Amino acid sequence: MDQASVNNDAARLMSKATETGTENRRITREKSFHDAWASTINLDELLVRETFESPTAVENQYALNLLGNLTGKKILDLGCGAGETSVYFALLGAETYACDISQGFLDVAKKLAEKFNVHINFSLAEASALPYPSGYFDCIFGNGILHHVNLGPAIKETHRVLKKSGTAVFIEPLPYNPIINIYRHMAKGVRTEDEKPLSFKQLNLFKGSFSSFSHREFWLFSLLIFLHFYLVRRWDPSKVRYWKKVIEEGPNYEKTFFLLQRIDHFFLKYAPFLRPLCWNTVIVANK
Repeated sequence: MDQASVNNDAARLMSKATETGTENRRITREKSFHDAWASTINLDELLVRETFESPTAVENQYALNLLGNLTGKKILDLGCGAGETSVYFALLGAETYACDISQGFLDVAKKLAEKFNVHINFSLAEASALPYPSGYFDCIFGNGILHHVNLGPAIKETHRVLKKSGTAVFIEPLPYNPIINIYRHMAKGVRTEDEKPLSFKQLNLFKGSFSSFSHREFWLFSLLIFLHFYLVRRWDPSKVRYWKKVIEEGPNYEKTFFLLQRIDHFFLKYAPFLRPLCWNTVIVANK
């Protein structure tokens, strides 16, 4: 082996070691942030049925319809957080598995499952290294998880643990709306330093693994409710998680939200170039 080859191999090893070190530091930061958040959670304030049944939970309702009848199905809640979604799936009759990078969140989720008297199989795990056999799940769901993780490996693991013809559904934020980005800048206190909304180009990574893939966008003019939170309710975005508050406050905004949703439907149907300006996208991928 000549000296040039030796140097190239050494450079590759150093690059891999640097990437590994960077990824490990990112994981440590994510764990610490979410463990700290979990320590502040009041179990009685967690919303289970409202997460999917609130008038403002439109993308969650759409995602649930994509998953279909969950009775008897084996489903993974990837990045389960405090467990609201996991518990809801279990209440619907699904054989529910849930994993998260944060032990603090898992502890909260276990208590929530006990409160609702449902059985859920919990695991401490990273999205890029899932502790499940290949072809294990009928469905995988994640809400706001992919923009926190190493996307490529997470998509490959999602594909691996899905059964043939299985369905994966994710709800993720988009990066294009400048007003939302101002909000994100103001909300640094309730966001991790490593999370980054997903671009449409990144979403195309699903095409390399899955037989079919599509996405649909939500929350365009409906985001005016967030402005109401800030300008009228005077809620500090660095202290109040608007995306949780909008579910909690859903009944109070039902009529307003219905009107804004009608406007959203019209413009997203007849002016699809506005879709990148939406807050969230729902991704569905079939194996």
